[in-house]
Amino acid sequence: MKLIFVYNANSGALNSLMGTAHKIISPETYSCNLCALTFGNFKENTTWAAFRESSNLELVFLHKDEFLKQYRSKWLPKYDFPIILSQDNDGLYVFIDAKKLNALDDIEALIKTIEDTLRAIN
Repeated sequence: MKLIFVYNANSGALNSLMGTAHKIISPETYSCNLCALTFGNFKENTTWAAFRESSNLELVFLHKDEFLKQYRSKWLPKYDFPIILSQDNDGLYVFIDAKKLNALDDIEALIKTIEDTLRAIN
C-alpha cells in the first residue's frame, strides 16, 4: 500500500518561506496542520523522521499543487486538504481526512492515527 500525504500548501521556495513565516507569526491560523505536525519552523520533526524512515509502507509527500497536477482527472473527487490518501491498484482512497488531521495536537497523535487506521483496514 502507498500512502500519499498531501499538504495544504503549494510548492516552491517563496511558498515555503511564506508558510514558515505564517507558522511563526500566527500559528493558530496556519492552514496546514499536517505541515505543522511533521515540520517545525525550519526542519523536519525528528519523531516524524524516525517514523517515516522506519515505515515499511511507501510514503509519498506532495504539496497541493503537485498532487492536483500529478493526479489530474475529471473523475478525481474534490478533496479538502491536508489529506492522507491510500493508493492501490484500484485507485485512491481517503486514509485520513482533513477534519481528522486538523484535530490532531501533536506528532505522536498523527503517528498513532496512522497506525490505528492501518490496523483497522488490515
